[in-house]
Amino acid sequence: MSQAAYLTGQFLLAMPGMGDRDFDRAVIAMCAHDAEGAVGIGLGDVIGGIGFHSVLRQFGIDPGDAPDAPVHVGGPVEVRRGFLLHSLDWMGQDSVDVAGRWALSGSLDILRAIAAGAGPRQWVIALGYAGWGAGQLDGELATPGWLPVKGGIDLLYDVPAADRWQRAFADAGIDPRLLVSGAGTA
Repeated sequence: MSQAAYLTGQFLLAMPGMGDRDFDRAVIAMCAHDAEGAVGIGLGDVIGGIGFHSVLRQFGIDPGDAPDAPVHVGGPVEVRRGFLLHSLDWMGQDSVDVAGRWALSGSLDILRAIAAGAGPRQWVIALGYAGWGAGQLDGELATPGWLPVKGGIDLLYDVPAADRWQRAFADAGIDPRLLVSGAGTA
């Protein structure tokens, strides 16, 4: 696969009728995709009953004036591990610049910075991630199931989780109601 085909910094949308409950109406912000595999953070659903303040308190961090934002279902891998996707105006020791579009951080320093009012201007939090081994995502992309889209950065910060999937399709000029989940025979 050529470097141009890699999806780092793009969004991966689950096609209607994908058949995998973990990814029904999924919107995945792709944070890494290369010959070694792929990692993305799901942003299409939130975890009920838990907010950002709950996460902070679990680490003994006073929430201060930080908003009690929803915590997203990042994916089925390492569901107790937290990640933040955020604007590039703040970078910590473990922060990774994702194709110049957003950053990915997963350590306590970003939680402390946000609680202190010194963190990134924009951010979303998730528990877990979606991961693929070498060539696995490339193989999945060869069959119906996923639609990669560039998507606007506003999908991360300005669109509620419940609306992201529909909005991402609309931004790509596609009405998902017109898509079918299977192929016909001739």
